[in-house]
Amino acid sequence: MLSTIRHAVVTGALMIAGAACAVDAPQSPELSAKWSGRTVLDLKVKDIDGKEVSLADWKGKVLVIVNVASRCGYTPQYEGLQKLADSMKDKGVIVLGFPCNDFGGQEPGTEAQVKEFCSSKYGVSFPMFSKVQTKVGAGQSELYECLGTQTGKLPGWNFSKYVIGKDGKPVGFFGSSVKPDSKELLDAIDSALKG
Repeated sequence: MLSTIRHAVVTGALMIAGAACAVDAPQSPELSAKWSGRTVLDLKVKDIDGKEVSLADWKGKVLVIVNVASRCGYTPQYEGLQKLADSMKDKGVIVLGFPCNDFGGQEPGTEAQVKEFCSSKYGVSFPMFSKVQTKVGAGQSELYECLGTQTGKLPGWNFSKYVIGKDGKPVGFFGSSVKPDSKELLDAIDSALKG
């Protein structure tokens, strides 16, 4: 019982720390050269069923890329993300969910388990993808290396959000505590739609 309480306290402290700030992404001449002239639209990723998807399929759309987790204090944001996806799809906004187990081990399940959880608990119908590593190091997703290099920021916790313009370039990064219906996120999306 005591270890469960200790784990909850530590996880809570980590969640608060992660929400307070993003992690600075490494910057180097090599990374700058690698991503110069490239965007997320140049990348291919695997969807939650393991099929390869080109992010170029959404060229001309505004993307909201989110690292998600099923056992996080921010997991209820799935509801807001689905509302955002539903209310903005006719304007050309697409929410993309990337399950991530980097923070507190809060996405331990398989892709099939994640898919079942998201659809049954929150009615998620926006595109979901295979689990990724956002943190720097061996195994980091190329998507997050690109986003980190271009924004200087990487997620400090689950449910961090990037707004990507129609040209595939990031226009904003928002930490976990920024809700899907927050004014700052919606303003960034509106700006990207006009851009």
